[in-house]
Amino acid sequence: MHAAPSVTYPVGRSLFAGGLYGLAAAAGVAVAVVWSAQADAPGWRQALALASVLACGGFALRAWWRSPSGVLRWDGSGWSWEEGGCVAPGHPETALDLQNRLLLRWRPGSGRVRWLWLERARAPAHWDALRRAVYSRASAPVPSMPTRAKDTPPAGEPPTAEQ
Repeated sequence: MHAAPSVTYPVGRSLFAGGLYGLAAAAGVAVAVVWSAQADAPGWRQALALASVLACGGFALRAWWRSPSGVLRWDGSGWSWEEGGCVAPGHPETALDLQNRLLLRWRPGSGRVRWLWLERARAPAHWDALRRAVYSRASAPVPSMPTRAKDTPPAGEPPTAEQ
């Protein structure tokens, strides 16, 4: 088995992730509004729920706006993340795979964990190579084949008279 080929993939703000955040915020607002409409006399609880949902939506929008953008590299033996001219080694862990989109947890050698949304549309020609590299086990040792006992015949062969 060969290691996955080297690949460089651009990472930036994901419209898909922004849509998910927006959908979650809209659903939260809708629930708070329906709850307020069903209440006999809307009070501080409904106002607090609506304010909480709006605050969470604001935090999600801010997180999406400040999404990391850089370049994810696989050189055949290790991963690196380049952002703003700084290169840091680390390794990605797949958190969500939607075939055309990947959510990766980037674990650097030192520093904080980053969440990276990768989309096929950003570099379609390199998408398959990226997926092969993400799922590659190139750094793991290859397991050795188990040996069979000397007296055990191979599968499908009848035992000999000596056995």
